[in-house]
Amino acid sequence: MVRVLVTGMSGAGKSTLLAGRADVIVSGTVANQGRFYDRFEHVVLLSAPVEVLLERVTSRSTNPYGRTAEQRAEIRRYVAEVEPLLRRGASVELDGRGSVTALADAVEGLVGG
Repeated sequence: MVRVLVTGMSGAGKSTLLAGRADVIVSGTVANQGRFYDRFEHVVLLSAPVEVLLERVTSRSTNPYGRTAEQRAEIRRYVAEVEPLLRRGASVELDGRGSVTALADAVEGLVGG
């Protein structure tokens, strides 16, 4: 089985992408996640410009994170400081502004189905 980890900043669209697949793991970003990359055939960074991320987190109804000014500042800082680290560890980067169908197809292609 080919296993894929999808990671990225808040608001990139991780929760929307392929939530029902056992071989696709969707993860928030945590400090030690790189330790587990060798367990996956692909690490996908789902990214989007910071302004897109901020618009999404302030308008979503499924998660309250990102609604306060402090949390939005934190997201900006994470995009500047953490996202480059994720990019270095990723085997694939997908633009989170793409349609859910196109993104799901791209990940399906990695899984082989």
